[in-house]
Amino acid sequence: MSALRRKFGEEYQVVNTNRAAAYVAPAKKKRQRFVEKNGRCNVQHGNLAGETSRYISDLFTTLVDLKWRWNLLIFILTYTIAWLVMASMWWIIAYIRGDLNRGDDPSYTPCVANVYNFPSAFLFFIETEATIGYGYRYITEKCPEGIILFLFQSLLGSIVDAFLIGCMFIKMSQPKKRAETLMFSQDAVISQRDGKLCLMFRVGNLRNSHMVSAQIRCKLIKSRQTPEGEFLPLDQCELDVGFGTGADQLFLVSPLTICHEINSKSPFFDLSQRSLMSEQFEIVVILEGIVETTGMTCQARTSYTEDEVLWGHRFLPVMSLEEGFFRVDYSQFHSTFEVPTPSYSVKEHEEKASLRSPVITPPIVDSHVRKERVFSLDCIDASEERAPGPVGTGNRLGRQQRASSGKEGQQRPALSTGPQQSERASSTGDLPLQLQRLGSTGDRAKPGDGRSLGTLQVRPVPMTQSTGDLQQARGPTALVPVPLLLPGVRPEDSLPPKLRKMNAER
Repeated sequence: MSALRRKFGEEYQVVNTNRAAAYVAPAKKKRQRFVEKNGRCNVQHGNLAGETSRYISDLFTTLVDLKWRWNLLIFILTYTIAWLVMASMWWIIAYIRGDLNRGDDPSYTPCVANVYNFPSAFLFFIETEATIGYGYRYITEKCPEGIILFLFQSLLGSIVDAFLIGCMFIKMSQPKKRAETLMFSQDAVISQRDGKLCLMFRVGNLRNSHMVSAQIRCKLIKSRQTPEGEFLPLDQCELDVGFGTGADQLFLVSPLTICHEINSKSPFFDLSQRSLMSEQFEIVVILEGIVETTGMTCQARTSYTEDEVLWGHRFLPVMSLEEGFFRVDYSQFHSTFEVPTPSYSVKEHEEKASLRSPVITPPIVDSHVRKERVFSLDCIDASEERAPGPVGTGNRLGRQQRASSGKEGQQRPALSTGPQQSERASSTGDLPLQLQRLGSTGDRAKPGDGRSLGTLQVRPVPMTQSTGDLQQARGPTALVPVPLLLPGVRPEDSLPPKLRKMNAER
């Protein structure tokens, strides 16, 4: 190898031509995330030159939001500076009164006894502030300025203690650390559940203490362009994880699989396995709840990019039943396995389904072969035989009425009873009409004949459906009972003259 490099130069490289060697895909460039996997938002605010005063106005929240190293530094510097300033004020009072030079005179009464220099003045301040009270240094009654300074020191010390100690307590009791025991799966999966294509991920609680009123939400962050030409670089879209059904309210005792159904209202309606490779999006998951032990609201966050969504996978089960309890195996929390899943999108599936099942149109049926509706008359005795008359009268009358069934607004003669129990009166497709009974006032009953039928009048009424689908109307019926005739009267005598003539000729 060294001889080859000396011959061809230092840029000589050996190429491996072994075809059996495994192909190593080039490393994918790290994707810029909007929210990190640990929940930290990757956003920085800049050019706040004119807005920095807003942070000073809310100083307490600003101190709580700072990192721990800055909080500890501010805590130490605040007390150190306050102690030095107050000790200097006590030393200045002793210096102005001349107490530093006359400490050995027993007849002289100083402002603060046994304060001769700055260290002694500092110790007196610490004893006063911490209320230790050794009893060696004390304020005398001949120093009014010392009494005023003592009152000011007590008030200022109480304010500083309340501010800094409260800030440290709030920062220590923040529920951010509680969010670290809320666990999300490393990847999200897309597979079928209950016959529907769903996007799923898993969430779990590592502590025995529960999250009260736990609720989960999902946001899809994806760049898009509006129809008006406006470009939205980080557009946020809501993903439904059961808001309408209440499935977003979690009872987080054991690991749960959160499911988003991909339908026509989902942003992933046209997402397929092939288009997933070219898409660029990020799914932000937000889990909120109240910490059971402290009663404070906690929020845990994570995100899934397009390369962390596995198509055709499902999570391994982690629950098992032991003797008297359920066991959760968190070693399989992030594990998935492949399942048969269609590679096309839900949109393509619906389009294929619509092509396989075309819309069925009702067939066009001729009016002569349509199903006829039978109108029964309540007053006709079906067991009684037909009254004597010319042969074929019933058939001729039936043809006569079917011939005139298409005309509206005309009177139609009644049908005489035949040998059967009922007679076909009209076609269901040709009779969008309402039948009414007219009283037989012109015809007289003749003795010697059986029973007779009164005439029926047909009045056209516009209808929106066929008579075969109509329900029985409320109120008076369309056909009223026909009155019985006297004995000896033939049914043909009640017919119009034209029909009687046609029957006689036949």
